[in-house]
Amino acid sequence: MIDEKELIKVLQKKNLDKYSNEIMEDLTCLVRKALNSKIKEIKNKQRIIYNDDAKIHFNAKEILSSKELDSLPSWVSDHIETAQIVGKSKKVIQISNGKKYHLSNRLNDLAGGEWTYFLNSVISTRYPTSGEESYAHHIRKIHPSPKPPQLMEDIIKFFTKENEIVFDYFMGVGGTLLGASLCNRRAIGIDLSEKYINTYKDASKYLELNEQKTICANSIEFLTDKKKLNYELKDEEISLILIDPPYGDMLSRPKTGEAVKKGKDTSPTPFTSSTDDLGNMEWIDFLKIFHKSIVNSMFHLKQKGHIVIFIKDLQPKDKELNLLHADIIYRLNKIKNLQYIGTKIWADQSVNLYPYGYPFSYVSNQVHQYIMIFRKE
Repeated sequence: MIDEKELIKVLQKKNLDKYSNEIMEDLTCLVRKALNSKIKEIKNKQRIIYNDDAKIHFNAKEILSSKELDSLPSWVSDHIETAQIVGKSKKVIQISNGKKYHLSNRLNDLAGGEWTYFLNSVISTRYPTSGEESYAHHIRKIHPSPKPPQLMEDIIKFFTKENEIVFDYFMGVGGTLLGASLCNRRAIGIDLSEKYINTYKDASKYLELNEQKTICANSIEFLTDKKKLNYELKDEEISLILIDPPYGDMLSRPKTGEAVKKGKDTSPTPFTSSTDDLGNMEWIDFLKIFHKSIVNSMFHLKQKGHIVIFIKDLQPKDKELNLLHADIIYRLNKIKNLQYIGTKIWADQSVNLYPYGYPFSYVSNQVHQYIMIFRKE
């Protein structure tokens, strides 16, 4: 499957030819795994096509009402001339490449296969931090933990439809807002730091994306006045609140672990120096204020709208479990009309591993974050 001679030429240029056997074995294993996965995917497609061919078909343009046609996602309406209604229920529309959309889908614009793929409870990624696919990381990296716009886009696409409103009141350098622009959604972001907001604007301009609405303010105070956000929303409702809060004083503490071992700077790297910043508060105080912010933001969230929250646990210490995600789920699930419905785990494979605790004790390399999902009932 791999031209060994060509591989050795490449490795010689990189002074790695003595590892050629090891690299060849790993590459062969990866190719075989990818090939088997693709074969399985193709067989599933063939099975679906065979089943679909046996079903009754109608011309979509002739069957659907003008209202139904206007409500179709762009990826369907762009192919409406050849689209077919499949099955007696007349609820499934299929375009020429086999992708299907259910006409009763009120949540998003995804095809059935895309919906299923998103339901995987674990996301494993290695987003690049340089080049075109980094989405202006060289600009956004001034923030201690900038979220990848590609990941935010995927979340936004599942919980919203085109042109709906996404709200991030801890926007940082705008990963959520960039993600919204990538998939034709509108967004509003709030942050304490004008520097971060300007950084988002620079990144948006660099990427030639539509600049979303931003507000420089203390979001906790801003949300207590319902009229302020209503003015920005022009009486529309939010479909998705997507936030990565500055959870407690984690970043306000001196660094440990790798920074100490390698003699690096161990100074704290808080989001801001403001006493209003939740990232500078003790955990118990954070939980109280964060709880209030969720209640206040829910006022503007549509019925069946979603709140999605990122968080990372701390290492356990003595008898302190530091299961921050569990604390938040337990607390927010008590809010009237808010229901916890599940968690996705994001494994960020770009995080460097380090032998913490070696050779005495197990200390986890925490490459994962929790993506907690709530729905307004």
